[in-house]
Amino acid sequence: MDLKKLETRLPKGVMDQIPSVIDTFQINTPLRLAHFLAQCAHESNNFKATVENLNYSAKSLRAVFGKYFPDDATAAAYERKPEKIANIVYANRMGNDDKADGWKYRGRGYIQLTGKNNYAAFDKFVPEDILANPDLVATKYPLLSAAWFWDSKNLNTLADNGKSDAVVTQMTKKVNGGTNGLDDRLSKFKLFISEIL
Repeated sequence: MDLKKLETRLPKGVMDQIPSVIDTFQINTPLRLAHFLAQCAHESNNFKATVENLNYSAKSLRAVFGKYFPDDATAAAYERKPEKIANIVYANRMGNDDKADGWKYRGRGYIQLTGKNNYAAFDKFVPEDILANPDLVATKYPLLSAAWFWDSKNLNTLADNGKSDAVVTQMTKKVNGGTNGLDDRLSKFKLFISEIL
């Protein structure tokens, strides 16, 4: 697989880590790598963001997290308060059992690893104490945590199903829990697959 064409698309730090990700997690075919990079690129704003941005306006809270912010008054009370937002939208799920766990275990890394359960599982894969130092997912392990998540969801098998829009849609649901940003993910996948093949 020729990765040279990716050098103009990906930051050097990401390029440097790709060989170890390919070897460790068998993201070792053009299809697998294109699907992986497309999802990472979307989730991280083209590899620029390694921490989830929860600085939502009231209007965006209603649109994205309507279940938790059912009316304008509730949304207004949380507007532009990322820590409060995280602690309500991630409360009592994904292993978050402390009132501050939503913020502590918010999305980090290139696929936005989220929730205490995911952090605890990833913690077993690296030497540091990730539960005590969750920022390491963003600062030291953004690509590795994404690849670990990818592997934990068996996404190589899904990627092997091809390059159709339907496969990208299924992949997006596994990564995101829905189809947020699907058009961008489709576009990124088509770009990466054309450059890797």
